[in-house]
Amino acid sequence: MSNLKGKVALVTGASKGIGAAIAKELAARGAAVAVNYSGSKDAAEKVVADIKAAGGKAIAIQANLSDAAAAAPLVEKTVKELGPIDVLVNNAGIYEGSPLEAITADHFHKQFNLNVLGLLMTTQAAVKNFSPKGGSVINISSVVVDGVPGLSVYSATKGAVDTITTSLAKELGPKKIRVNSINPGLIETEGTHAAGFIGSDFQKEAINRTPLGRTGVPQDIATATAFLASDDSNWINGQAIYAAGGFTL
Repeated sequence: MSNLKGKVALVTGASKGIGAAIAKELAARGAAVAVNYSGSKDAAEKVVADIKAAGGKAIAIQANLSDAAAAAPLVEKTVKELGPIDVLVNNAGIYEGSPLEAITADHFHKQFNLNVLGLLMTTQAAVKNFSPKGGSVINISSVVVDGVPGLSVYSATKGAVDTITTSLAKELGPKKIRVNSINPGLIETEGTHAAGFIGSDFQKEAINRTPLGRTGVPQDIATATAFLASDDSNWINGQAIYAAGGFTL
């Protein structure tokens, strides 16, 4: 399938996990992809190498998007190397759990600075450099917008992402830029392994609440993202799409 041929995509937080799978899928469908990373240079370069080995085009660009000033240079380098942007995938994010009594200002700002402000500033910079034909912004949110004990701050960031999505869909629609979010359930990644979710009672409970009866994998999110990136979804705007196997809290 080559329904993204000729398009330029910027994927943030794309050195591993969901972001890496998205970058590879968009490239496999013909897009030239900017693979953003914060600290995992080797992993990002491996993603780029895999894309090139499969016949695609990609570059790796370092930017720590928890620093609001990093967004514009990231976009500028993407445009300089690949051309005007058609697709922005705001995937970079961090999650950290804490019960109410242990929440600190640092805990709050660490997550909001990247998950919310970083997303906004990257979108702001990217939209100025979108193709005149418009395009697609895809925000990676989460099913935790419905609330999970011990994840109040993280859940709040993802609730903000969904609200930003609907607001920007209305604001950017006249520019022919569609904005949607994808809300994954539990996905098996390096991050969820490191956090201890995989193999835990938490995972068992998540599977019990998922009608399709399994934990998600990054490719589940990558194919959904590729659909929203393509013209096949050109009448879908301002939606939060739950890619979670029917998971309910």
